[in-house]
Amino acid sequence: MKIAVLAGGRSTERNVSISSGYRITNSLREKGHQSTFVDLFLGYDLPAGASVESVFEDANTSKDLQISDAILTDDDINALREDGTTELFGPNVLDICKAADIVFLALHGGDGENGKVQAVLDLNNIRYTGSGSTASGVCMNKVYSKELMLYNKIQTAAFVEIKRDEGTKGHKLPFDYPVVVKPTSGGSSVGTHIVHDDVELEQSLTDVFRFDNSAIIEEFIGGREFSLGVVNGYAFPAVEIKVHDGWYDFEHKFQAGHTDFITPPQDLDPEVHAEMKRVAVEAMDALGLQNYGRIDFFTNDRGVWVIEGNNLPGMTPLSLLPQEAEKDGVPYADLVDSIVQGKMKIYDEGMNN
Repeated sequence: MKIAVLAGGRSTERNVSISSGYRITNSLREKGHQSTFVDLFLGYDLPAGASVESVFEDANTSKDLQISDAILTDDDINALREDGTTELFGPNVLDICKAADIVFLALHGGDGENGKVQAVLDLNNIRYTGSGSTASGVCMNKVYSKELMLYNKIQTAAFVEIKRDEGTKGHKLPFDYPVVVKPTSGGSSVGTHIVHDDVELEQSLTDVFRFDNSAIIEEFIGGREFSLGVVNGYAFPAVEIKVHDGWYDFEHKFQAGHTDFITPPQDLDPEVHAEMKRVAVEAMDALGLQNYGRIDFFTNDRGVWVIEGNNLPGMTPLSLLPQEAEKDGVPYADLVDSIVQGKMKIYDEGMNN
């Protein structure tokens, strides 16, 4: 198949997306596909006289990128665009996507996970991996997704939402400290804080509002942290996340040596493991997610708690889903190919969300 791997964009997680995108592109080539890497925001420079179809012969798959620990601002990203515009879709992107049999979405953060890119692809009758525009938009918004989980009787933390125009001071919470403060729409723990008092709450809101117009404040659950990837309805074994110090923030996620990943830990109760797998599939269904995703958990003496769902989980060497699949006997290239084949089946059945 001809596959355009769409990565980059204007998200704070741009560097993570690019790293995922190049690895996916390489792996699809290994499986015999004609894949090409396309930066959503910067576009693709076609040589003079070259056809759009020719890009699939361009083996632009050799880059081995290290993920930067810098969180890019809008100004940082906009400065990368030589034509000075801030349009989301760069030159030739849609034409290349239209020429592909399917687009592999390697986007992370706002661009891609909020459903807007999916909506544009839908309007142009372009096939793509992952969930549809509606489910993606719902999952990206932590308030909407938590309301759906509660409606479906999936145990998750109590929460409140605070909008930027409500300010950062004087907020009284319905639960005790510590609490977790996050951007309502964001990923990879960018802008996330564990807060212990009113002063820290004000500071955390100030930081969150750099990235988002809204913050979600959650009751702190605590316990052991796990993640389960689900691909085409199959839940992989749980991976336990054990940070060496602090908690699982952006640095711990994407810089080697900060965190141990154990898949699955030997002391994990089989009944608890089975419950997480069951709930992971239920949470995917509750959020309308299809093809593939990842569900994050805490477990403690009060049971299994869903932290959140991820509609476009990372696919870097340090990302959780590829690690889980590898431990379950599924090599990276096979995992990527199964995602493509699974989504093509969904399209053939006319069931895209």
